[in-house]
Amino acid sequence: MPVSDYAMVNAWQQVLTLSQLQPGQTVTILTGATTHAQTLSTALIAAQSMGAIVNRLDLPPVNGDKALSRDPLAYLGTTPLTGNQAAIAALKASDLVLDLMTLLFSPEQHEILKSGTKILLAVEPPEILVRMVPTAADRERVKQASACIEAAKTMHVTSPAGTDVRFALGEFPAISEYGYVDEPGRWDHWPSGFALTWPDEGSAEGVIVIDRGDILLPQKCYANDAIRITVSGGYATHIEGGVDAELLSSYMASFNDPEGYAISHIGWGLQPRAHWSTLSLYDREASIGMDARAFEGNFLFSLGPNNEAGGNRTTACHIDIPLRGCTVRLDDQIVVEHGKVLFPPPSGAKQ
Repeated sequence: MPVSDYAMVNAWQQVLTLSQLQPGQTVTILTGATTHAQTLSTALIAAQSMGAIVNRLDLPPVNGDKALSRDPLAYLGTTPLTGNQAAIAALKASDLVLDLMTLLFSPEQHEILKSGTKILLAVEPPEILVRMVPTAADRERVKQASACIEAAKTMHVTSPAGTDVRFALGEFPAISEYGYVDEPGRWDHWPSGFALTWPDEGSAEGVIVIDRGDILLPQKCYANDAIRITVSGGYATHIEGGVDAELLSSYMASFNDPEGYAISHIGWGLQPRAHWSTLSLYDREASIGMDARAFEGNFLFSLGPNNEAGGNRTTACHIDIPLRGCTVRLDDQIVVEHGKVLFPPPSGAKQ
């Protein structure tokens, strides 16, 4: 359902306030060919209403000749900033970048963040943004979950469908995504609401079963039949099943890169306003699937790069797969049981 400009401006003002935008600071809005017009126009109004100096930097798309999908996460690596020193300088000179283009998994983004610039990604349709405006309570809950990950040495995930996989932890940091950027050099994504990390290199071992109804991204589809993935030495070594398994295997093979099969980030969803069912209500090109990534109680694992966490693995292939009904253990503590979050508990719940 459409959202009014008033509601979007109000949502932006809430997010920018949480992101500690101050009068006189410089905001650069990064846009591209797929930027939503209403998201852009209301961001301009909201940032100016709060006294910011506002610029817009519009960049042409890249990778269209390589990607098999129009999804902006379907092919990683080069971005419109690659080799574009003038654009990089403008972003590094900004206090806050509002990314309405989708700049991810790139050395240019790391360089900009290291300068102290904050980057907030916001590319979902306006009605999804308004439904999941972040709150301080979101931040507190996600930070608690991240602290739990940071303190753990192992993660063990099981499910009635047959998932039984273990990961060693500690080599990479725990990441909190709660939807706003309140610290210098911070990146986040509105909407979000999950805690994650990357397993120690080569440590992931076991079996992951993608059950019927689980979601594949960037395919943005629900699995119709089970897909069994054997994990050994940190990589997916076998993908077995029916047509869905063949489609996944064929897509990954098209990148011709063995690093695309590495286990990437792992974690669980903590956003009660995100819904597993929402993906079925949208055209594939309308959303990048943040409901699927963030809905409360999912176990989300990924295949592909780890350079976002400071690792050395870069690959154009990146798959996100949120699973339902899993039990997630950190050391001896169950944090998600059969798809229900036990820790941290929902806001207002008794502990």
